[in-house]
Amino acid sequence: MSYILSLDAGTTSVRAIVFDAEGQTRAVAQKEIRQIYPQSGWVEHDPQEIWFSIMTVAVEALGRGGLRPRDIAAVGITNQRETTVVWDRATGDPVYPAIVWQDRRTAPECDRLRADGALKLIQKRTGLLLDAYFSGTKLAWILDHVPGARKRAEAGELAFGTIDSWLVWKLTSGQTHITDVSNASRTLLFNLHTGEWDDTLLKLFRVPREVLPEVKSSSEVYGEISTSLGLSKIPISGIAGDQQAALFGQMCLRPGFTKCTYGTGCFLLQNTGLKPILSKNRLITTVAWKLGNRMEYAQEGSVFIGGAALQWLRDGLQLVRSAQEVNLLAESVPDSGGLFLVPAFAGLGAPHWDSYARGLMIGISRDTSAAHLARATLEGIAFQVADLLDAMVADTGRSVPEMRVDGGASRSEPLMQFQADILRIPVVRPSVTETTALGAAYLAGLGVGFWKSPSAIASQWKIEKVFEPQMKAERAQELRLRWNDALQRARSWAVPAPTPKTRRTRRKKS
Repeated sequence: MSYILSLDAGTTSVRAIVFDAEGQTRAVAQKEIRQIYPQSGWVEHDPQEIWFSIMTVAVEALGRGGLRPRDIAAVGITNQRETTVVWDRATGDPVYPAIVWQDRRTAPECDRLRADGALKLIQKRTGLLLDAYFSGTKLAWILDHVPGARKRAEAGELAFGTIDSWLVWKLTSGQTHITDVSNASRTLLFNLHTGEWDDTLLKLFRVPREVLPEVKSSSEVYGEISTSLGLSKIPISGIAGDQQAALFGQMCLRPGFTKCTYGTGCFLLQNTGLKPILSKNRLITTVAWKLGNRMEYAQEGSVFIGGAALQWLRDGLQLVRSAQEVNLLAESVPDSGGLFLVPAFAGLGAPHWDSYARGLMIGISRDTSAAHLARATLEGIAFQVADLLDAMVADTGRSVPEMRVDGGASRSEPLMQFQADILRIPVVRPSVTETTALGAAYLAGLGVGFWKSPSAIASQWKIEKVFEPQMKAERAQELRLRWNDALQRARSWAVPAPTPKTRRTRRKKS
């Protein structure tokens, strides 16, 4: 048993990656999943499609690596975090499509709770802000809108989970209903300080305890894969939300170490150690991981649209056929020609938290070309990350000497160079950029003794390239100011129009 199998259930695709004892990739298989948009601001997935796709890529990866199930020591799972699934415990069938973390349908409910004064309670207990991004309001929405769901949930007939819980349930043929602390900490229902589901929050969000999974550490044996799936009795022994897994895979094991993952969204995390630091600059506090009885925390800023903006160029505008074409177009011009793109397609995440912001392109002139749009799209991603880092530095009072990067869009040379230019710090790309899957593999391996300790695997992290700032500081500052101007113009665009008041006319007395 010389390998670890990592199952990575992302937002736009699922992957299975086999890692060896040196943390090197032996085999990879990937499959895209459908993005379902029932109406403006709504984003859904088919949970069964995610399940079938995960099984497909798992078997495919083993085949590509020339491996058999007995060669795999353990399985680790990492996942898109806040995406919400509710299923029937008896049949294992979802009662409604998965509501994706990008979905904004519960923004009005968040507005109502905020108006009722719930924000301080929520932030103090969960470390999160009140936003439709998180799972709690999504779960309540399903219970309220699927006929009979609330009553069945209270009777213990339904199960809730983020994608990790859904996959473990299916992999174990319905024997195990669990989540780990990193995923639990994204639900608005988990108390950071007690490490448990919080009764006050459950009451606030009207969620019955009977529907919740058991919360486990991030590295332990949770169960075994059912033999009926053809993968024998491989233990499942590591779980972490995708961004916490990436933080672990980047070996950010000490306070102050910072990474940014450029996936569908962009996620900047900094290890803050054994104490949660509540943000004063509209970032969030989250559990990083729990190993044994030791729980560590991180501060996080989330950008909703990162690499998804490149998919928009490809699929929405059909401007390019691949992400590589975006890079080639962007490199064909020296700058964006004054064009700015604010990719607020699903609102703005941290530190702005505007559910009603929408995408904006400004600065178009007669000379604007497809190349300028490609470059402005990459720069729009980098500007959002810079906003996050500014807030993080203000919160912690700690400068960041370098930022480690990973994820698909971190392969973009023009994006990484521009990121270093406007941050004014080195951007460091490791030799293995699939650090989300690698972090899950490390956690799974630690759970079965495949690796003995985090320090034993820290030496496996190696640098592939460092991007040093090249732009003059004055120019970088000028661009940041123009970006802020564009950003403000994109805000609050989709705020519902006020309902016109009906005029009342008095009857004239005859």
